[in-house]
Amino acid sequence: MTPDEPQKAQLFPLIRHLSMRVTPALLRLPVSANLVTTASLFSGLTACWYFTLGTWVDSLIGAGLFVICYILDNCDGEVARARNQCSSFGEKYDTFVDWIVHSLFFASLGYGVAAQTGDQVWLWLGLFGALGGTINYFIAVYMDARDVAGAPEEKDDSPASPQSPLEWAAFVLRELSRADFCVIVVGLALFDVTWILLPTAALGAHAYWMAAFVKGARKFKV
Repeated sequence: MTPDEPQKAQLFPLIRHLSMRVTPALLRLPVSANLVTTASLFSGLTACWYFTLGTWVDSLIGAGLFVICYILDNCDGEVARARNQCSSFGEKYDTFVDWIVHSLFFASLGYGVAAQTGDQVWLWLGLFGALGGTINYFIAVYMDARDVAGAPEEKDDSPASPQSPLEWAAFVLRELSRADFCVIVVGLALFDVTWILLPTAALGAHAYWMAAFVKGARKFKV
């Protein structure tokens, strides 16, 4: 990111419009970037607990906490850059938290819907979605380790934009949908239809990690 980029008016991701307003408040507090990441983790885990309860009100509370988790997940990087706290550990910790929260989210949502309906298929759909998130995490760990070892095609960190239809599909799936996923959760929770995410995740979470193998897909960032 260049120094001018934060000043650009960009619509997506929507969550960044919130984090940009929260980060200045965090910078006035004696908190480190890793502490912000930890706060994001606890917000996400608490959100998952509410989703296990399965009621409409609990889903709304869970969705609200999920948004807080996402805001803090954006803020930790902004705090790290502002305070010169960027580190390999912080990056790995952030990725680890993303994996834990999202995998538990699908499993918790499946558990809650299964408890409310009495149909265990929802739990299995949630677990299958969590499996997709887990596969994606370990693929990312492997690819990062390969990058450190000096894989030529991943050495170039210069900004890139999708060109082909396949690259655009990978970008939309891996970046746009991921960055504002909490907004989707809130919208569905308002109408008490978060269960829609379970069959979608059972397929989409696996399509997500498969998209990582589109050449150059990891260079396309929002």
